[in-house]
Amino acid sequence: MNDNPVSMVDISDKGVTSRVATAVGKLYLRKSTIDAIKSGAVKKGDPLTIAEVACVLAVKKTPELIPLCHSIPIESVDTFYIVNEDYVEATCTVKASYKTGVEMEALTGVTVALLNIWDMVKYLEKDEHGQYPDTIITDVRVIDKRKKPI
Repeated sequence: MNDNPVSMVDISDKGVTSRVATAVGKLYLRKSTIDAIKSGAVKKGDPLTIAEVACVLAVKKTPELIPLCHSIPIESVDTFYIVNEDYVEATCTVKASYKTGVEMEALTGVTVALLNIWDMVKYLEKDEHGQYPDTIITDVRVIDKRKKPI
């Protein structure tokens, strides 16, 4: 049994600062799936467009998904995708002026973006047993975190 109470970090005495965080991640896919994304041949539509919208929504809903995150007044969400030969790299940058950082929001955004791409192309990724041996989400991390007084 855990004797420690669960609580959010008290930020009431902290000052508001300008905050920016950028997270990235990769979704490894079959070359044929990458080709389908590049040529616009995915049945459900453009995975990158859907991923962009999903990323923004995920950023806004981070406190609902990660219970001890504070609700933050998000000012900006920027997404960027690189479609490589065997993976899609997603980048999410979040900006806010608040008392706590936005790195969890950036991580949530990039992860949900990659999950949405996977969802849209999973029919192309399944093997003969219905498994996904070549599909991997990896390297999700914060690559930049900054704050400055306002």
